[in-house]
Amino acid sequence: MKVEVLKIDGTKSGASVELPESVFQIDPNDHAIYLAVKAYLANQRQGTHKSKERNEIRGGGKKPWKQKGRGTARSGTSRSPLWVGGGRIFGPKPRDYTQKLNKKVNVLARKSALSYKAKAEQIVVIEDFDFENPKTKDMAAVLNALNLNGKKTLLLTSSGSMNIYKSGRNIAKLNILEADSVSAYDLLNNQILVMQKSAIDKIVNILN
Repeated sequence: MKVEVLKIDGTKSGASVELPESVFQIDPNDHAIYLAVKAYLANQRQGTHKSKERNEIRGGGKKPWKQKGRGTARSGTSRSPLWVGGGRIFGPKPRDYTQKLNKKVNVLARKSALSYKAKAEQIVVIEDFDFENPKTKDMAAVLNALNLNGKKTLLLTSSGSMNIYKSGRNIAKLNILEADSVSAYDLLNNQILVMQKSAIDKIVNILN
């Protein structure tokens, strides 16, 4: 599958790049994508939720009133879960939500996501570029030239250029990642996938 390479001003460069069938034209595996996305989202959770139980709340050591004679319910502490200010029954405790994913499943999920993108013609390939200085207006001009304003876009670079990252981090609906660190969730969570020409070789080498 051949795709034309565009310049950052939106015009055609005259070159084209071949998207390998082994990565961009496989039969997508939906279950692999499901497992990869589920693991990714689970691994984003901090798991720091916590509420105090009865034995962790200060006070309540004295019996509020005598056991008999008042005509009311018996009570042994003012920190009972039945009282306002008391502990919580079976409240949340800190835990680790990390899920491990088999490497082959992870690779299959990313290949499946890229194949879906290629089939839907949602992949744009641009020539390698960098900025001399980080300027948001420069990145905005690139998106405008590619007619991507207002579209949720993922830009994959071959190397971690801080000038490119800083130029795009304040632009809404734009996410910038290195090709070797992209996940199946990232590949699917956008409308248009923009790839630098050298980033294609990098991601193909990783997935093959």
